[in-house]
Amino acid sequence: MNKEAALLSIEALSVNFGGLKALSNVYMDLNPGEVVGLIGPNGAGKTTAFNAISGLVAATSGKLSLDGKEHNWPKPNQLVDLGISRTLQGVGLFPDLTVLENVMVGANKFAKSGLIRSALGLSNKDESQLKERAQLALERVYAGELSNRRADTLSYPDTKRVSIARALVSQPRILLLDEPAGGLGAADISWLNGVISNLKSICAIILVEHHMDVVMSVCDRIYVLNFGEVISSGSVSHVRNDPAVIAAYLGTNAGGA
Repeated sequence: MNKEAALLSIEALSVNFGGLKALSNVYMDLNPGEVVGLIGPNGAGKTTAFNAISGLVAATSGKLSLDGKEHNWPKPNQLVDLGISRTLQGVGLFPDLTVLENVMVGANKFAKSGLIRSALGLSNKDESQLKERAQLALERVYAGELSNRRADTLSYPDTKRVSIARALVSQPRILLLDEPAGGLGAADISWLNGVISNLKSICAIILVEHHMDVVMSVCDRIYVLNFGEVISSGSVSHVRNDPAVIAAYLGTNAGGA
């Protein structure tokens, strides 16, 4: 693969927590318009890799490149300007705000200033533009009708939709989805598969997920971690049939985790 053409490239990423080696020589490429899966057993290092990309944990060693140019490992407050956004496993909505206000929190002006409420500190024009972007993000995840609801009135599947919309409102080039299918039933997982496939047209996606039906349905390529190392990578069919993956993770439980 031509690393210079990659939107995001990671080489030899290692993360140590004291004497514990959480990641060792992890590599990954993400190209425009791709969905790349990052899978592995519990404790394999998937979330640590996400957190290194997001600046939530410090890389002990390794290189990160954007558009073929080496870049310092980002800090959380730099992600929006770098075109990177992520969801969180715990959703983390503000219960006393409306859905639209929660999505607006993910936009650039809010991320930099720490503002929460939509009208505070914004001109009428800025507020209007931000509301339009937030509404569009909600519509991309088929949740436009929820905009005026308070977050604490939503069902759990709807909070998942809103959390993805909040990550989209900053118009990222790279979207990190952290276990978006967690806690969802079959009907909502079908919805999620459609959303992820549609989002490929506006951003590239790295997906950490335990639900193998989601991974196998939407991913173009997959990286498999075990004990902090990449043990397999490639197409869905290659990974599905790799004996190392079957032994370490999939086995007879390929339909879920």
